[in-house]
Amino acid sequence: MGNQNKGWLVTWCAVGINLALGMLYAWSVFAAALVKDFGFTKTEAALPYTVALAMMALLTVPGGRVQDRLGPRICTTIGGILAGGGLIIAGFTNSITALVIAFGVISGAGIGIGYAATTPAAVKWFPPQKRGLISGLVVAGVGLAPVYVAPMTQFFINSYGVFKAFWLEGIIFLIAIVILSQFMSVPASPAAAPAQGAGPATGAKREYSPGEMLRTHQFWLMYVMYGCGAVAGLMIIGHLAIIANLQAGIQWAFVFVSLLAIFNAGGRIIGGVLSDKIGRNQTLLLMFALQAVNMLFFSSYNTTTLLILGIGIAGIAYGSLLAIFPPITFDYFGLKNGGVNYGCLFTAWGIAGVVGPIMAGKIIDATQSYSQAYLVAAGLLVLSAILVLFLKAPKTVELDSSIKA
Repeated sequence: MGNQNKGWLVTWCAVGINLALGMLYAWSVFAAALVKDFGFTKTEAALPYTVALAMMALLTVPGGRVQDRLGPRICTTIGGILAGGGLIIAGFTNSITALVIAFGVISGAGIGIGYAATTPAAVKWFPPQKRGLISGLVVAGVGLAPVYVAPMTQFFINSYGVFKAFWLEGIIFLIAIVILSQFMSVPASPAAAPAQGAGPATGAKREYSPGEMLRTHQFWLMYVMYGCGAVAGLMIIGHLAIIANLQAGIQWAFVFVSLLAIFNAGGRIIGGVLSDKIGRNQTLLLMFALQAVNMLFFSSYNTTTLLILGIGIAGIAYGSLLAIFPPITFDYFGLKNGGVNYGCLFTAWGIAGVVGPIMAGKIIDATQSYSQAYLVAAGLLVLSAILVLFLKAPKTVELDSSIKA
């Protein structure tokens, strides 16, 4: 099998693994059942999900290290066993503490470890001018997962009860991820950088260790941009049902959740392809600006049509970030330590995942409106857009490019 064919096999297996790791998005359905049928408070029901988000973000760093050292097959297999195993354990518990440990800690860790391996493994098979496309396809799996995970979870709960649904899904996801993991591999050497003039994407010749990367100002610019830029999308994702009801009196917000997932997944592919065509920085600037304008007007979206427009822009702009930041990390700092290096950057997303929804919740509780939350998000996006103007490749990369030319 040629390198390109093998690369596409790895890519589609990575997409499948991420579709399964999207089990994270089943929690809202589980939470509703726990509140309704077992008397959990909403705060208690949200705890396992919050812990899972934090564990996912934190474990991408050691997960990336495992991927870099031992390869993606071992990394995603471990991730699948933990992610599915946590759900299976959750099916045999009945307390919030046990659910936090099972789903939050164990499944969350597995999701982070598995997710850390999928994108770096796939992009190593392709030259830099295709990194955006490949990254976009791989991370689109997680973005698209809610479209099937939520209805499947609801079906299992209605048919078998909430706790049997936990372990049924755990078995399904564990088997699926472990099987797909056996096809994950990396080439003997990463695909070559494009020839001069092949496109705006560039290849780093110097391979930065995590410590070296952390000492560059480029990493910290990207860290702030990623965190600030993701707040708006994560805030909308976390509060969409309440927003739809409050601003437009819509009770059937589950349809909007599925639409947002589709836009989110589409944005990952669109952002990745655009970054290959017009450049990473230009695409980031476009998406930050588009999302900032969207946030400024979001409080006025009070009809079904306007809300669909708003969540469409929010999903595309947010999703694009998860497709652009992996390849820009690899472009700047190399692929040898790409897993752990991107894992370090991805913790910015984890911070945004906590700050965005909590900030919005505090504001809506205090003011009965999301208007101020939208304005804060818009301000953070403007800051991100400004920082893009100062982001340039590390000098070692620039020197390598000039030498090659």
